[in-house]
Amino acid sequence: MKNIVLCGSMKIKDQILNVAQCLKKLGYNPLLPTECMNGDPKTVASRAHMDRIANQDNNYILVVNAKKGDVDNYIGPNSFAEIALGFYYKKKVFVLNDIYEPYRDELDGWGVIALHGDLSKIEG
Repeated sequence: MKNIVLCGSMKIKDQILNVAQCLKKLGYNPLLPTECMNGDPKTVASRAHMDRIANQDNNYILVVNAKKGDVDNYIGPNSFAEIALGFYYKKKVFVLNDIYEPYRDELDGWGVIALHGDLSKIEG
């Protein structure tokens, strides 16, 4: 079973959990930002989640980038940092929806793959 680290804003925690369930049905082992979901201090939660990303057994990262207010495909600063870390560690990085326009140059340059809402497009 392939591990995939899920990232995203805790404001859309329910969507992240839903994506995790869908990934399980597709044969993936989704690794959630549990410490964030549990309300642990930011330093503890961020380090634990970044450790998941850096772990050599976890080759995939999926950012659940949803609409925030009037902004489509939003990626916050924490998720952007997680994407950068994934790129640095040569992970395959996906965003659930389309590329977030303000970060397009970096995300395209780092080879981030937009799934356009279709989890079946995750390449193994």
